[in-house]
Amino acid sequence: MIKAYAVKKAKGLLEPFEYESKPLSKYDIELNISHCGVCYSDVHLIDNDWHISSYPLVPGHEIIGIITAKAELVKNFEMGMRVGIGWQGSSCMNCEWCNQGEENLCSQSTATCIGHFGGYAKKIIADARFAFPIPETLTSLEAAPLLCGGATVFSPFLEYKVSPTAHVGIIGIGGLGHLALQFAKAWGCEVTAISSTLGKKTEAEKFGAHHFLCTTDKKELALHKNSFDFLLSTTHGSLNVEECVDLLKSKGKLCIVGAPSEKIELLNRSLINGRKTICGSNIASRPGIQKMLKFAALHKIKPQVEEFPLTEVNTAIEKLRSNKIRYRAVLKIAPD
Repeated sequence: MIKAYAVKKAKGLLEPFEYESKPLSKYDIELNISHCGVCYSDVHLIDNDWHISSYPLVPGHEIIGIITAKAELVKNFEMGMRVGIGWQGSSCMNCEWCNQGEENLCSQSTATCIGHFGGYAKKIIADARFAFPIPETLTSLEAAPLLCGGATVFSPFLEYKVSPTAHVGIIGIGGLGHLALQFAKAWGCEVTAISSTLGKKTEAEKFGAHHFLCTTDKKELALHKNSFDFLLSTTHGSLNVEECVDLLKSKGKLCIVGAPSEKIELLNRSLINGRKTICGSNIASRPGIQKMLKFAALHKIKPQVEEFPLTEVNTAIEKLRSNKIRYRAVLKIAPD
């Protein structure tokens, strides 16, 4: 039996839960989990905000663990290796997207904790093809949030070919944004942190921002019109897209990776003038995650973490709901 924490109904508290382990399929590995990140996507699943949750639900998709068993066709991992599991649990491995290394776009993609029991648990069985070796220089505590949060903000730099000489603005300085600032700085960009909270200026600069723009200062916003080559919105709060597009240079891009809480509205002229683009990005591909981990290890990119024991998972969730986590929560489940 696998011991875990599960929620039994939408918006409920997580409770101790046990389920029977399944036999390994031909590409599966079993992990003893040492750490699991607490991502805001877990909150959305717990609350059924996306109307895709089923209960009992064991959340968790930023998983670090040690391989304790592997199936016959698993050749690239050895027993005792430390690996990570992110949002994506599998794909068809045979469509046009999978065949070109973009499994994250597969229409048959499955998630680690939707329709499966996730990482708020002592163990997990996962498809080894969606597991990633963790660089030695990254601790498990640091690496866990990179499996989803880090991959989400790194992927657009690859996908949209952001130039190292670009002026990049990171909108929202939270769980995603504080990582995005670090990646953008290491990428070589001129980096501006954009936030409604002036009190985050010092920390934003610590994470790599060269400049800080407070969205409540309308005079400053006006001065920054037509300034940015690339804006990355990481906020799950309301987003004034019209305002953001005005900040872009001609041919600039606004990429949304956070899930805004309100409907996005935009006047047509804002896109037509200057040939500007609004785009989005989901989780990274398998090659993208591998590159992200290597890049993070090389440039010493690390999340700022608050650690909780698994037994205090509800405390972690409540702090996250209240926007009181600075800046990622991680459950420590076992020694690594």
